[in-house]
Amino acid sequence: MRRLVFSALAAIGLSGAAAASDFGPLVTPEELQALVARPEAPLVLDIRGEAYDQGHVEGAISAPYDRFRGPADNPGALLPEDQLQATLRELGVTLERPVVVVHQGADDSDFGAAARVYWTLKSSGVSHLAILNGGMGAWAGAGLPLETKANAPVPSEVEIAFSDRWLATTEDVAAIVDGQSGARLIDSRPEGFHQGLQSHPAATKPGTLPGAENISHAVWFDDPTRVMDAPAASDLAARLGIGRQDQVVAFCNTGHWAATEWFALSELAGVEDVKLYPDSMVGWSQGGGAMQNTPGLMRNLLNQIKGSN
Repeated sequence: MRRLVFSALAAIGLSGAAAASDFGPLVTPEELQALVARPEAPLVLDIRGEAYDQGHVEGAISAPYDRFRGPADNPGALLPEDQLQATLRELGVTLERPVVVVHQGADDSDFGAAARVYWTLKSSGVSHLAILNGGMGAWAGAGLPLETKANAPVPSEVEIAFSDRWLATTEDVAAIVDGQSGARLIDSRPEGFHQGLQSHPAATKPGTLPGAENISHAVWFDDPTRVMDAPAASDLAARLGIGRQDQVVAFCNTGHWAATEWFALSELAGVEDVKLYPDSMVGWSQGGGAMQNTPGLMRNLLNQIKGSN
């Protein structure tokens, strides 16, 4: 993990812009506490929703995860660019000011929300981003203070142009499935989903993309709530046979778990061409795309009766 050397920065009087050059992609609770105490504090976006009211990092703005997600029938879908821009303006986001994304940190799945927001902001052109590693669980565990008053954002006039550099569309994925691209498809879900034993309620059927390999998002965690640092992620990627020059597309059910995979490979392991397929298996199955590991009708009905999701 790249460390922010706060005392050294303060001692030599580096500007906010210079400090931002060493910013992210992960910060510890102690690092974030030092950051928010600085005059050029980052914008802290707390994506937990109602839990924000029970206590949050000083100065944090409430920015519920749902505001960055698609509709219930396809939660992974991208927001229309004008809607996303309006949301970022309301939250006070600019392209230059560093942003720290704060999630609950309840388990490894929870990190996916922070990673998806991070990916969305980066694709929107925000220059300096970080995630609080371990979330508010780690913040509380470190005994750091909580603020309970709600902070009103100062609206911005940010203009975004959503980049496709880290985006895989359904058309891109179809080209891979059809053999027109050599990119690797990585299914970031737990094995039961990959094997077609479970499915998301909004998916039309269980299964995975043809030719996909299963590398669960959970492999990137040192413990259930903290993502491993960059050297460890680089080592793990190498052991998984993923090179820095490889083309990779990560997917899951709704672009949530896959956002963690994207973050670990792109932002920590330094793999240069990693894309997220945001619609993932919900969008793919609804579009009638070819699938693998799809159970027969009776097994599918049994999965639904058991309430698999």
